[in-house]
Amino acid sequence: MTTTAATDAEESGAHPRFAEALRELGLEELHARVRRFPDATRTAVEAAAAIGCGLSQICKSLIFSVDGEPVLVLMDGASRVDVELVRKELGADKVTRAKADVVRETTGYAIGGVPPFGHRTRTRVLADRALLEHEVVWAAAGNPHAVFPMAPKELVAHAGAALVDVREQTPTS
Repeated sequence: MTTTAATDAEESGAHPRFAEALRELGLEELHARVRRFPDATRTAVEAAAAIGCGLSQICKSLIFSVDGEPVLVLMDGASRVDVELVRKELGADKVTRAKADVVRETTGYAIGGVPPFGHRTRTRVLADRALLEHEVVWAAAGNPHAVFPMAPKELVAHAGAALVDVREQTPTS
C-alpha cells in the first residue's frame, strides 16, 4: 500500500486496503466523503440510523458460496437476498451464505465492514436492481465504523457487477 493511501485511510476512517482501491480506481475524492462513527455501523439498521437515511439507501455487500465459489451480492439494506433467485441467475446447484472465515479470506474484510469493491480477490458480483431506485446509497468503507456515499450506477460499475433481480419478494396479502 502506498503512503498516500495509508494517510488517506487514517484521515477518512476507511480501511487501508479500501483506501488503496479508491486510489487505484481514481476515486481519491471519496476519502473526504467517508463518514466514520464512534458506534459500529455493522448492520444496515445501525448504518441507516447513524447516517440518518432510509434503510433501503444502505448497500449491503454479502458473500455467498455458489457451488463452493464465493460470489458478492450487493443488496439494499431493507431487503433480503433470495438464494433461489441467485441459484437460478447463475445456473448453480447450491447457494448458501458464506461463513465468516470465507468472507474475510475472499474480501480481506470482516463481516459488517465489507465494501462493494477493493477486495483481496476478484469474485463474481451481482447487484440487485433495487439499488438503482436511489440517487445515493451508502456502503461500508472496509470497517464496521466507516461508510461512504455513491451514486448506485457508479457503485455498480466500480464493483463490476451484473444487474439482476435477486431480492426476496414479500407475499402480497
